[in-house]
Amino acid sequence: MATAFPPAPKVGMVSLGCPKALVDSERILTKLRSDGYQMSPDYAGADVVLVNTCGFLDSAKEESLEAIGEAIAENGRVIVTGCMGNEAELIRARFPSVLAVTGAHQYEQVVNAVHEASPPVPNAFVDLVPEGGLKLTPRHYSYLKISEGCNHRCSFCIIPSLRGDLVSRRIDAVLREAEKLVSAGTKELLVISQDTSAYGVDTRHEPRTWHGREVRAHMTDMARELGQLRTAEGRAPWVRLHYVYPYPHVDQVIPLMAEGLLTPYLDIPFQHAAPAVLKRMKRPANEAKVLDRIRTWRSIAPDIAIRSSFVVGFPGETEEDFQYLLNWLEEAQLDRVGAFRFEAVEGAAANALDNPVPEEVKEERYQRIMEKTAAISAAKLQAKVGRILPVIIDEVGEPDEEDGSIGATARSQADAPEIDGNVFLRDVSEGLKPGDIIDVLIEDADDHDLFGAPVLG
Repeated sequence: MATAFPPAPKVGMVSLGCPKALVDSERILTKLRSDGYQMSPDYAGADVVLVNTCGFLDSAKEESLEAIGEAIAENGRVIVTGCMGNEAELIRARFPSVLAVTGAHQYEQVVNAVHEASPPVPNAFVDLVPEGGLKLTPRHYSYLKISEGCNHRCSFCIIPSLRGDLVSRRIDAVLREAEKLVSAGTKELLVISQDTSAYGVDTRHEPRTWHGREVRAHMTDMARELGQLRTAEGRAPWVRLHYVYPYPHVDQVIPLMAEGLLTPYLDIPFQHAAPAVLKRMKRPANEAKVLDRIRTWRSIAPDIAIRSSFVVGFPGETEEDFQYLLNWLEEAQLDRVGAFRFEAVEGAAANALDNPVPEEVKEERYQRIMEKTAAISAAKLQAKVGRILPVIIDEVGEPDEEDGSIGATARSQADAPEIDGNVFLRDVSEGLKPGDIIDVLIEDADDHDLFGAPVLG
């Protein structure tokens, strides 16, 4: 006689903020799934809803509060976690009915709160959790978080107060997770942290044994080992390095890109270029001769794509400072650029700086930097027309009703998911699927995206 098990409680998740928060959400869900919980795709089917908040900017906080309010209105049983967890009084004052509030990467406290709100069913039948864990990203790409926190004290940032000082994961744990993700179908690994270049500083780059050899907890060792991974098809996965500060040892990973062990892509948050502004920002490594190094990197790995982000309207930024930044961008010719208007964040040291920039000036400078970077991007993409490039498929469309042709959305090695551009393809084969890596002929380009078709044969 078959044993009937009572239904397992269901958990819904709203995940906001950066990829690091997304990894936190995946870890929480993986633990809950191993405890017998089911995942709910909507509010109505959830016994409890988790809201993983972002608290980096005031605008992000407001978005988090709106998400909490929506979850309460739609479900009523809500647990709040993430970066806004350190503002529990604010959250409870606005939403007295929240069941619990926990801080960033406090996995045990979140799981315990879920257990209390909706206890797991004793002896419930539990499906095996995939070896790579539960993911909130598509199967073919995964974020690999190598550390928590940050040792820098940039004047505009409150991350250390939210997530603490740098705490690096063991190198063997990082590589084991990466190996499992690739074995489970990941074709692209996105390495993330608050400061990837500083990985292992807190542990004095402690070595561990990995597959019979000693490997240090250091960015260069990690990058080299990730380059040895192979997918089920025997190909090296794409490996992207994000949030890389331009310390001297970053130069050592560029040859790995030239050798094909790393994706030729660096995400470096420069934030500004004018020395006076960088000094007020208390940015690290602001004396480095970055332009010279970029030229050297490109001589070693000509296809390297460099992405960065910049803040305009920082307190004390003069028109001369801003023009310095525009001139620097013209010379640097960065491939992908994001810009942000300075926003005062509660608790940030920058709030006390004098000479605030008027909002209308911030907006005007923002428009100018976006115009400048769009022109640079358009020219660099136009130069790729006529080339054959590898792309990774993100989405395959339905056959056209008239002629049966199929289109697809892909990305080149210069494009990280969600934040960079796309490669839009025509006339792809019917059997193409997300995660496939194919060669395509680039036929056209606009300011941010490429257009092309698969290379036959």
